Amino acid sequence: MQIEFVKMEGAGNDYVYVDAIAAPFPVARASDAARAWSDRHFGIGADGLILLLPGRTAPVRMAMWNADGSRGAMCGNGLRCVARLAFERGYARAPAFAVETDAGVRAVELRLRDGEIDAIAADLGPVQVADAAVDVEVGGRLVRCVLGDAGNPHAVVFLDGSPDDYPVREVGAALQSHPRFPGGVNVEFVQVQPDDRLRQRTFERGSGETLACGTGAAVAAAAALRHGRVRGPVVEVALRGGVLRVRPSGGTLVIEGPARTVFRGVVALPQ
Repeated sequence: MQIEFVKMEGAGNDYVYVDAIAAPFPVARASDAARAWSDRHFGIGADGLILLLPGRTAPVRMAMWNADGSRGAMCGNGLRCVARLAFERGYARAPAFAVETDAGVRAVELRLRDGEIDAIAADLGPVQVADAAVDVEVGGRLVRCVLGDAGNPHAVVFLDGSPDDYPVREVGAALQSHPRFPGGVNVEFVQVQPDDRLRQRTFERGSGETLACGTGAAVAAAAALRHGRVRGPVVEVALRGGVLRVRPSGGTLVIEGPARTVFRGVVALPQ
């Protein structure tokens, strides 16, 4: 079975997108497809698979699977790319609309400049962060985490030095099997910069280290604001694949940044 796909990325957070409105897709095979297609040596190469599906209470719905085939409830950059794909395919007529996700209905908006898409914003809904940090021991190392939730679980680790000098993959992987996080956790390793800016590397559950994480940027910004590390209200988060801006909006957090199509193609459904 041949499947048409679009490879898209938001600040380097890349996924394989399949328009399951235009043509039927065997959703029961999505986990297998995510594993096969995400492989960066023998597949397309991605952080996972996202399906664009008909909406029930919104124009469209997104469903996502991580690179290891596990189901994910939310992806902020994936949501922003879905917004672009839905608008370009004509499933949404106006640049501001809603998308259904497993974490709830989320508002998106395309920022247009001279008729072209300049940036895409996504409202992630209420983002929760803890008032106090917790210490977690992994491999003889004490890691202080601020726990949060943006429709998926997060742990923010504020660093004194650069994230580039921190063992992100080692610590991030170790936290996935820690009893504190029985379902795994997305981990943000964050250095606070001057002028309300953050530098961040992210280890995502089910995908490993990624170049960006939209929900992770939102939770990191919320934790930095809650713990008085930045003033706000707008927090700029510099990720390895690009920059996202996080701002409050009536009790929720909005992320805004680039989202683009990398290439299109046709791929066989894995046997």
